[in-house]
Amino acid sequence: MTRQLTDRPRAVAVAKPAPAPRARWSARTRRDFFVFLALALPNLLLIAVFTYLPLFNNIYYSTLDWTLGSASATVVGFENYVTFFTSSDATKVLGTTAFFTLVTVGGSMVLGLLVALALNSRIRGTTFARSAVFAPYVLSGVGVGLVWLFIFDPGYGVLAWLLRGIGQQSPQWINDPQLSLVMVITVYVWKNLGYCAVVYLAGLQSLPQDVMEAASLDGANGFRRFVSMALPLLSPTTFFLLITTMLSSLQAFDLIRIMTPLGNGTSTLIYEAYLQAFGAFNRAGYSAAISVILFAILLIITVLQLRFVERKVHYS
Repeated sequence: MTRQLTDRPRAVAVAKPAPAPRARWSARTRRDFFVFLALALPNLLLIAVFTYLPLFNNIYYSTLDWTLGSASATVVGFENYVTFFTSSDATKVLGTTAFFTLVTVGGSMVLGLLVALALNSRIRGTTFARSAVFAPYVLSGVGVGLVWLFIFDPGYGVLAWLLRGIGQQSPQWINDPQLSLVMVITVYVWKNLGYCAVVYLAGLQSLPQDVMEAASLDGANGFRRFVSMALPLLSPTTFFLLITTMLSSLQAFDLIRIMTPLGNGTSTLIYEAYLQAFGAFNRAGYSAAISVILFAILLIITVLQLRFVERKVHYS
């Protein structure tokens, strides 16, 4: 008995294509890279020279006992920081800075939102009103401070004239430490109100109208739609304004310098650093230490806001 064998077709080995060699940069890629370098390098160089170099120099100066204008200085390490935090002025300066920042940020954002709601209505004159509200923000802080000094002056100011008309005396806005802080906060909120209003107005106009109309059809009134729908949808705008206005308030200088040159009751961190260096003390090293403390506070606030607050922001 013979077994018939059938020939099976042999598997043909298919050669795998060799991996293509990495293509070298083409002429277009090289050109785009050099264009990028030509545009980016000058900006990076400017940032390094005018931002990071002064920052590192300031950190070094904060370790010196240096009188402004003196040709010599003594390295004291962290003594300037210890002197600041153990002095009686630290609590006063930090408290003034915190109070000024919280009130100006909260006041600007709340009032800005209310003004934005009014400007978002479809009535005549809103275009002119938007320009009028935003105008103080682009004006010079020095000019704004001088105008408001004339208004608040207790002797010949506009406010004093109005109060005398009703038989009242004008408060000492400039000489009283508490009233001077109220005066500067009022002017600062007035100046930055337009910025918050315009940003909030852009956020209100970008809300999805179909969602708002659906809520209206479901019986939600205007207040209910604003609280339950508009405010959550405006959280990215609120988050953006929270960061920008807080950083701006911590660095407010021009209004304080013009309206209260001696810093009587308005000595925030940035103005205290100015007074220590260019006032009657000429303590450049001590001023640099205060500036480093302000930078650290700005950095910590920014990191905390980006790390924790952004998690609760609703992006539609």
